Amino acid sequence: MFSLSKSVPVAVIATGLAFVASGFASGPAAAGQVSPPPLVLSPNLTEPWMLQLQPRVQRRTAAPTRRQVQQPRVQRQVQQPRVQRANWWSPRQQPVRQQQQQRAQTRQVAPQFLPTIVSYDSKYKPGTIVIDTNARYLYLIQNDGTARRYGVGVGKPGFEWAGSHKVTRKAEWPDWRPPAAMRKRRPELPVFMAGGPDNPLGARALYLGSTLYRIHGSNQPWTIGHAVSSGCIRMRNEDVIDLYERVGVGTTVHVI
Repeated sequence: MFSLSKSVPVAVIATGLAFVASGFASGPAAAGQVSPPPLVLSPNLTEPWMLQLQPRVQRRTAAPTRRQVQQPRVQRQVQQPRVQRANWWSPRQQPVRQQQQQRAQTRQVAPQFLPTIVSYDSKYKPGTIVIDTNARYLYLIQNDGTARRYGVGVGKPGFEWAGSHKVTRKAEWPDWRPPAAMRKRRPELPVFMAGGPDNPLGARALYLGSTLYRIHGSNQPWTIGHAVSSGCIRMRNEDVIDLYERVGVGTTVHVI
């Protein structure tokens, strides 16, 4: 064995060790033996020489992880069809609105035909009913020179009549049996209709003598003040109920 002199340069020692290491690495391995890992000289030559003989460790570099950026989920909005509302006050809608207003007005009773008490100086005794078909009013004479006045609907042209009769029968929510002559003119009419809100005779009926005429209510109050019936005297249902409670069978009725 020989000793290394202190004067030998460090670079020479490093070169020799590298040559020896390469010799060991290049030698063939015996059968059944595994070749040792190659020696790698540390680049830091100031370290102790034993630490410089480090086996080469192959570092497995992990594959770079690809960061998945989650794309924001875009919700597709289905565009609803735009519905254009017609402006109720637009010029195009004005005729429609005017027609509806006129229709609503025609279905109301004119104020002058609502019930009221008026002065009535006549030759008829109290309790008598007087119907003025021209003015479209029914008067119930009272004791103090006044009368209860109600608006009525009267016979249309060709069905006017006048005369004096007595109330021979009273009925609440009367049934209706259209006369044969009426059904001949209007074949769509039923032979019989039970009393009720849909019945043309309305809520009450006062039958006049042996005639086919009656004072009765109506489910068409807007016809009050007009000549529309087949001869009967029409009243609003609330008005005929009031009259019904004030008169009895035997009351005299004058139609003028």
